[in-house]
Amino acid sequence: MATIIVQPGGPRAGRQRVNLTAMAHNRLMLLLILFLAITTILIGRLFWVGIFAHGTGGDGSLGPFVPARADIVDRNGVPLARTMDAYSVSVRPSKLIGEPAELARKLHEIFPDEAEATFYKKLTGKGWAYLRRRALPEQVAAVNALGEIGIEFPREKERLYPQRTLAAHILGFAPNSKGVGGMGAEAAFNDRLIDPALRGKPFALSIDSRVQGALESELYTQLVQTRAKGAGGIILDVNTGEVIAMASIPVFDPNKLQNYAGKRCSESPLCNHMVQARYELGSAFKPLSIAAAMDAGVVTSMSERYDATAPLAVAGFRIKDDHPLGRWINVPEILVHSSNIGTARIADKMGAAPLQKLFRSLDFDQRAPIEFNERAAGLWPSNWGRITSMTVSYGHGIAVTPLHLATAYAALVNGGMWRPATVRKLRPQDVPQGRRVFSAATSARMRQLLRMIVSAGTGRSADAKGFRVGGKTGSAEKPQEGRYNKTSLVTTFASAFPMDNPRYVVVAIMDEATGQFGLRTAAWTAAPVVKRVIERTGPMLGIMPDERRDVDISDLMPLLHGQKEKE
Repeated sequence: MATIIVQPGGPRAGRQRVNLTAMAHNRLMLLLILFLAITTILIGRLFWVGIFAHGTGGDGSLGPFVPARADIVDRNGVPLARTMDAYSVSVRPSKLIGEPAELARKLHEIFPDEAEATFYKKLTGKGWAYLRRRALPEQVAAVNALGEIGIEFPREKERLYPQRTLAAHILGFAPNSKGVGGMGAEAAFNDRLIDPALRGKPFALSIDSRVQGALESELYTQLVQTRAKGAGGIILDVNTGEVIAMASIPVFDPNKLQNYAGKRCSESPLCNHMVQARYELGSAFKPLSIAAAMDAGVVTSMSERYDATAPLAVAGFRIKDDHPLGRWINVPEILVHSSNIGTARIADKMGAAPLQKLFRSLDFDQRAPIEFNERAAGLWPSNWGRITSMTVSYGHGIAVTPLHLATAYAALVNGGMWRPATVRKLRPQDVPQGRRVFSAATSARMRQLLRMIVSAGTGRSADAKGFRVGGKTGSAEKPQEGRYNKTSLVTTFASAFPMDNPRYVVVAIMDEATGQFGLRTAAWTAAPVVKRVIERTGPMLGIMPDERRDVDISDLMPLLHGQKEKE
């Protein structure tokens, strides 16, 4: 009989292997679940921080991805002001191991715009001090290579202006990333720029950096050529009030502010002369006065003539023309030849009330109509007697900022609606309705007359071919010590284009330009700037030259003396 012997333990070992496999599987599943849970928590936390956390606090601690101050961009998204991590170089004199004089020499080689003596003073001082703010990475590397343990390289949030001096007066400056803006848009829109709910979104200005660059370039070229004391200009959208460009020369670099404390506006590069300086703008006022007379029913016919045979004597004063015609002249001739006598006679016939009403409706008695904190009000005559009404009509005895004039000309050509200027980029629904200051019929007639001035009058040098420019010159002597200085002129050309469908106002001002060959008036100093600016910027603004189109002035041209004979 056979005996079968069975090895004990075989089935138990198989079951043990099955149990170990199940246990490993369970542990892997547990680790996987734990990993997914941690990942979900982290993703949720990042989502919360990125989307919601910055709206719950007033500082940057809760929103690490949101700048402490919003970026500023132009209307096309070009960065104009940004908050960035910047390099700085500082020193602790007590920890220096090198010779201060030698270090000062080497630092001057790295930063040649800073005097060696300035570095030495800081290196030998009693306490911690900045050697350089906003240093470039390569400069930091060069200083680090000196191997000086007493020199440190702190990283700080800084407000930087990547376009340097471009639109400096519009942008202004902020002392640092969290500081209150010092001037310009940085100050005017400070609350918007530091608002925790909005600072992650760039703030768009109305300016076009390309147009701004062209305006600044042409103004500076003319300033050098005419040896002027200063220059400025404005490009304004006539239908919205948006400032497309605004320049004031001299300029400053907001990245490298200097101490201009105690200096008057006229002496400080920080002064934006387009909104802070007041000028008697001379003959640029004449179209406004003629338009007021038309709306008042005083001027009813373009062919009506006024006596300009001799200077006009009133209350001991003599009103005269720079280029006397010595005859009776009509309204187109008054503007084309820029007659003080003719304009004064119309103002005298109209009286003070209509002129005052118009100028008040244009805010000439108020601060410049824009968001900036730094802006001046017009100088309003204290006594509106007969002689005041007459002189004010041609731009003497009243002073306004260039921005006042730009907004007035926008209303003059856009159909008669006045709107305040703005440096904010406006959506169509945000454009203010404005208020009517001229009738539509008067505005249409003024477009013809302004075009005549450029095509046949004192504004010929502003005639950019194909752009249908219309405008008016203004040359005014500057008041000084209670009298007018005959050798010191402010010259202005106020214009709009294209005059068959006005889109933009362009104003250029030259302060004390000497001109070439003694030609110092606006026709030779300010008007050429406008021509070059329009030729450069028109296509940027979507306006192409077209010499086949123009304003119809066929009914007015025969009124000019000698025109019939020429025809």
